[in-house]
Amino acid sequence: MSLARTLTLLVTSTVLLIALVAATWSYIESNHELEELFDAELAQSTRIVQGLVRHLTETQSMEQLPQTLSETLELPLANGDNIDFEADDNEILPRGVGHKYEKKLAFEVWTPERIPLLDTLNADDSSGLVPGFSWAESKGYRWRTFTLQDPTTDFWIRTAQREDIRQELSQELALGNVFPLLLALPLLVLAVVAAIQISFRPLRRLEKPVRNMAPERIHPLDDSQAPKEVVGLVQAVNGLLKRLNQALERERRFSADAAHELRTPLAVLRLNLEKACTNNPEQFQGLIQSVDRMAHLVEQMLLLSRVDAGIDSAPEYHNLSAIIEQSIADVTPLALKKNIEPVLEDEAGQALICCHSALINTLMRSLLANAIQYSAEHTVINTHLAPSGAGYHVMVCDQGPGIPIQERERALSRFVRLDQRLGAGAGLGLAIARRIAELHGGQLTLTGRVDQQPGLCVNIWLPVQLSSINSRPRHE
Repeated sequence: MSLARTLTLLVTSTVLLIALVAATWSYIESNHELEELFDAELAQSTRIVQGLVRHLTETQSMEQLPQTLSETLELPLANGDNIDFEADDNEILPRGVGHKYEKKLAFEVWTPERIPLLDTLNADDSSGLVPGFSWAESKGYRWRTFTLQDPTTDFWIRTAQREDIRQELSQELALGNVFPLLLALPLLVLAVVAAIQISFRPLRRLEKPVRNMAPERIHPLDDSQAPKEVVGLVQAVNGLLKRLNQALERERRFSADAAHELRTPLAVLRLNLEKACTNNPEQFQGLIQSVDRMAHLVEQMLLLSRVDAGIDSAPEYHNLSAIIEQSIADVTPLALKKNIEPVLEDEAGQALICCHSALINTLMRSLLANAIQYSAEHTVINTHLAPSGAGYHVMVCDQGPGIPIQERERALSRFVRLDQRLGAGAGLGLAIARRIAELHGGQLTLTGRVDQQPGLCVNIWLPVQLSSINSRPRHE
């Protein structure tokens, strides 16, 4: 798992957990505080009724008091309207006679002798009246009540609220407090993810040059744009890249020097064998062939060393058709020795590409020579050239034994010969051809024949225009 993904998961999980805990705590705390507020409101309503009763006892008789309390504290109905107080769309009652929540409130007034003057609750009071907060059951609902006894008149007064209404209001208000947090939570998560992605951009900028770095073009990374936390790592990587470049340079120099130094002794050895061969040709013929194979290996190693070192000159436009025709002409003597017919099918005509003609010629000659080496006598080697996208596709097919699918990628590696009994090469021809194709921004792959016959097809794709050539700068 990537560091950015791990950090994103950890931070978002932490933010979500903290936000959910905060939302839950806020919801519970808001509910509790609102219950306290409703209790305070209930007590205040009871004291208002207490003041009203005290005033009425001073101005009216006991016979008038029940009617006055009923007219004052009970919800009036205009013209006997039948109103559904439970309907959600009837908050304000018709003709403005009141609000539906008024029916969720109840008032009770008793004389000192516990004679009811007003009872809109109709609860069971057989257990007696007790001052303070309590609960009562009436009309199929649970009611929160507050009871007090007026010390001046000794009247008992009780106010009640329906529990479901209290819960409905408290939940709505509590959710109103929590909802903005829940609404902001997805935005907060998106902001965290975006911030993490932006923070990792400098690392991605460092990753790109490493990903595109070729062995022949190793260069240090720019640590000026690196975050402070990874500057030390970038400097360590630069040190490693420097040591790796030095090691590769020593390897390339050794391969080139060794191959170059072997050319002269091998040439002298072959001359001496040729002189000795005049007296006893059969005795030294095998040695001459071995020396020729060693000389061929040395030439391939020198070529591979030059290709690995990169290209110093700038590419130019050349006719790919002409290069392929010249390559076929160069290997025709080898083909004639085995009665092999090289055939060119050119569908491109004037196929101009930006390339190094000498390297493309080496690529084609290597592939054609390899096809001739592994093909039986009296067979045909087909070379097909056709446009393909923003470039050209070249396919060289022989009628040899072919290469199994699982071995084709390994066959493109250096110094790999799948069958030592076939051919006399060193296992560098395909590797050199693939490297030349890559230097020109192309690709080289191995496939079977389209007609399902035995043999191998080498597919090369080369672009027409190169944005940049994989060249190695000159070292003065």
